[in-house]
Amino acid sequence: MKHEDIITELEQLAEQMGVVIRYEKGDFDGGYCILKEARILVVNKKLAPPKKASVLALGMNAIGLENVYLKPAIREFIDDETARMRLKSGVLG
Repeated sequence: MKHEDIITELEQLAEQMGVVIRYEKGDFDGGYCILKEARILVVNKKLAPPKKASVLALGMNAIGLENVYLKPAIREFIDDETARMRLKSGVLG
């Protein structure tokens, strides 16, 4: 699955879950936050598609997707990105 397709799938998932995705310019990659009770995922719009997909996947994972149906390829991508981030940060659990 191409990164652009993964981004589209994750954007649709966020919309279904009531999460607003904002593409902004700045000196950041992005992430999930809650602002005045609104769930928001901010993504740097200047990132390349693979990094945008990663930021979206990690943000959606932070929200919690245990009881949400995901296409197997999307679930695998999210799990892989989460594992990669844990290895990068030295967290093993």
